Amino acid sequence: MDYNEIFNYWGGPGCPIDATLELISRKWVIAIIRDMYTGKKHFSEFKENKPTLNNSVLSDTLKFMENKNLIEKRACNGDNRSNTEYILTPKAKKLNKIIYDLVLYGVDVLDCDTDLVDNFQEKCRVGYKELLEIE
Repeated sequence: MDYNEIFNYWGGPGCPIDATLELISRKWVIAIIRDMYTGKKHFSEFKENKPTLNNSVLSDTLKFMENKNLIEKRACNGDNRSNTEYILTPKAKKLNKIIYDLVLYGVDVLDCDTDLVDNFQEKCRVGYKELLEIE
């Protein structure tokens, strides 16, 4: 099979790598998707543990993600007040393997580790595999 036909498009319009990078290279997108896998779905929850993330940037990022069909914005009622929650779309959920590979790269190549948790690297491998629904 002659692959040159498809390789001619790499790095140009229609390049699958460039299209994917457009989605995931925007700051906070992967972190928000990770947070959503852990059950976070409200604006204020996405800011937790992210001291440099301000309201304007978070709002812009959520709009970007919604426009790219990575999340859906839903109005919900709770505690006698209107609230908004964000839900991952199937398109975003397909990034689970990429996110898991980032975890593996972090623990295996960058040696991300912490002394606060015994067997941190193995717990990351197993925990994220389950969380991200990797088969």
